[in-house]
Amino acid sequence: MQTVAFHTLGCKVNQYDTQAMLEKFKAAGYTVVPFDGPADVYVLNTCTVTGTGDKKSMQLTRRLRRQSPNSELVLCGCLAQRMGAELLSTGARLILGTQRRAEVVELLEQAVREGKQICAVEALTQAPFESLTITEQEEHTRAILKIQEGCNNHCTYCIIPSVRGPIRSRLLAEIRTEAERLAAAGFTELVLTGIHLSSYGRDLQDGTTLLDAISQVQAAEGVRRIRLGSLEPTIATPEFASALRQMDKVCPQFHLALQSGSDTVLARMARRYNSRMYLTGVENLRREFPEAAFTTDVLTGFPGETEAEYEETRAMIARVGFAKIHVFPYSQRAGTKAAQMPGQLSNAEKERRARELIALGETMGRQYRERFLGRTVEVLLEEQDTAGEWVGYTREYLRVEVHCPEGAQGQYRQVEICEVTDEGLRGHLA
Repeated sequence: MQTVAFHTLGCKVNQYDTQAMLEKFKAAGYTVVPFDGPADVYVLNTCTVTGTGDKKSMQLTRRLRRQSPNSELVLCGCLAQRMGAELLSTGARLILGTQRRAEVVELLEQAVREGKQICAVEALTQAPFESLTITEQEEHTRAILKIQEGCNNHCTYCIIPSVRGPIRSRLLAEIRTEAERLAAAGFTELVLTGIHLSSYGRDLQDGTTLLDAISQVQAAEGVRRIRLGSLEPTIATPEFASALRQMDKVCPQFHLALQSGSDTVLARMARRYNSRMYLTGVENLRREFPEAAFTTDVLTGFPGETEAEYEETRAMIARVGFAKIHVFPYSQRAGTKAAQMPGQLSNAEKERRARELIALGETMGRQYRERFLGRTVEVLLEEQDTAGEWVGYTREYLRVEVHCPEGAQGQYRQVEICEVTDEGLRGHLA
């Protein structure tokens, strides 16, 4: 029996796609083995959202070719979609982009049988949502449920629309069915994700919106928590926030994409909101979820970003009071408008600004966690650490350590918080 190993770079959507391909291989009789050991087939799901994603993808590819020259290599995902046939020079047996993932086993075995390489990267079209289904995931208590693919926004710095294509939405009935299937498999917390989640339903042209998709999961028996992926701030209208509040499974943790707190930078990025609109979205959600955790992504050193514009972003971040921020120095992506813009900043300057914002984010995160001292919160136990303590997460996605002699993976426990740590919180059973 042949063995296959998987490695995923990039976002939760990629993680979902990898798991779907893994199940295709298992159904075909392959045995899944760890990526850092020997395997007959290696599947690398690549990322190209930043230069770092490109670099990591190619480094892993070269390492695999050196260490396992006789193994078959499948390169798939966003970098494979962008580079296509260029990657045949790596010696990979199959290049598979962001489509035809359901055919991965058949295409690989065809290439091996015919003794050739296959590049199955096709032009992205307004094809229907590729309905891959999964029943198991790497995490044992939380599962990713992909409901949307593609993006139509074409922000000036972003390569993703060209490698993921236009928006495609999963049908509501399929969402409900997979939510129930995952719940039956033991996953009581589901994370709804997509390339541009807020655009869910627009391509269906029948009035369906993201709220309809969330409602399907809310109604699925066995689901206890619903966590939302990244949202555009403009979706957070008073009506949207109120509707979420009526669904008791929705977790009070919202990832609202920021990128910059400067209106002039946002305009150069071609983002579809300004700082006022962003703050309004936060206020609408906080009105319904006063203790919600807000997280975000920030891009530093965008072309032409002045020190004043950077300070506007710092001030914006401080005003919102995020529980966590992900900071990325701007990375030039060939084929995007921003790559040709004047005023490209030095790597040193981009890194300096990123370090400062990371430090600010860490301070804010600790301040947010301190609000939970003395409170009793619901924690979903996930795993034991090396010291034997159980680690789990609150509805706000705060990491909690707790001594729980009767603890078991997947159980919900009430925990009284007594300490704030660098990584999260610590408490004892209530």
